[in-house]
Amino acid sequence: MILLVVTVAVALTFDFLNGFHDAANSIATVVSTRVLSPKLAVVWAAFFNFVAAFLLGTAVAHTIGKGMIHLDIGNEVVVTQYVVLAGLLGAIVWDLLTWWWGLPTSSSHALIGGYAGAAIAKAGFAVIIPGGWTLTLLFIVLAPIMGLVLGFIAMVAVSWIFHRNSPRQVDNWFRKLQLLSAAAYSLGHGGNDAQKTMGIIAGALYTSGLMTKAELGANWGHFHWPIILSCNAAIAMGTYFGGWRIVHTMGSKITKLKPVGGFCAETAGAITLFGTALAGIPVSTTHTITGAIIGVGATNRLSAVRWGVATRIVWAWVLTIPAAAAVSAFTYWVITLFKPGA
Repeated sequence: MILLVVTVAVALTFDFLNGFHDAANSIATVVSTRVLSPKLAVVWAAFFNFVAAFLLGTAVAHTIGKGMIHLDIGNEVVVTQYVVLAGLLGAIVWDLLTWWWGLPTSSSHALIGGYAGAAIAKAGFAVIIPGGWTLTLLFIVLAPIMGLVLGFIAMVAVSWIFHRNSPRQVDNWFRKLQLLSAAAYSLGHGGNDAQKTMGIIAGALYTSGLMTKAELGANWGHFHWPIILSCNAAIAMGTYFGGWRIVHTMGSKITKLKPVGGFCAETAGAITLFGTALAGIPVSTTHTITGAIIGVGATNRLSAVRWGVATRIVWAWVLTIPAAAAVSAFTYWVITLFKPGA
């Protein structure tokens, strides 16, 4: 029981760090356009991160909890508490490193990479459920492209609709509208990212014997609301404390944004996240908003996007799953030195 408490505590710590690391995704555009001060922006984003608990379901959590890794093979339990713990620690280490480097990588992919790496270290590649990974890996590419295309289309449409209005009028209108788009994006961020930790905690409760397989596949029994509320609260608190290093990269280094551009980028990101959350596809909120920002910047001219920064970010994306998996596999190996048979 003590081990389960530690595992859940580490999972919620990861969720907090997810919000901390990904705070930039929710607030970079609204801060860089000076619609809100950083302090007000994090309160705004954190509030809607938490509200997402009541709006976007748990489809992504079920994909993570039972759709990507075999929890057991035959009579052997694969995903032990130690596997979950090693997976979480690997994801946390990668998150902290990329936070320090100022790279907006995906906490979501760090989590699934870490989870997979620890499970593979325990029982080999047979633990992987190929079908559960197909959409996730596909959307590593599709999510930023969707954000880019939707951001580009939204910016072109807005430019055409308001071309007769003065820049001052457009700026004033979209300063107000960006509050709504920032709220929508934060809903999508909380609804998608908090669910990934929910799935991990549900899996830990199952392997500890406190949850049946039927409950794991359904609504988690009497653990339903405690899991949901604790995960959304943790990510909201992380967002509140924020990750200012990455705000600078997301809000100004990729492309310069005005309120109208911030509105279009956030709206494009929110649409993508709502759709994938309801479909149960665990995508990266970081990838999505980065693609949307690039799409908005590209409507001016391709040179408006700092492609060197964007390329560096993409390389970090590519490395996230294998790097987190390697760290978690090593962590699991260290655990087995002190706890043989873990």
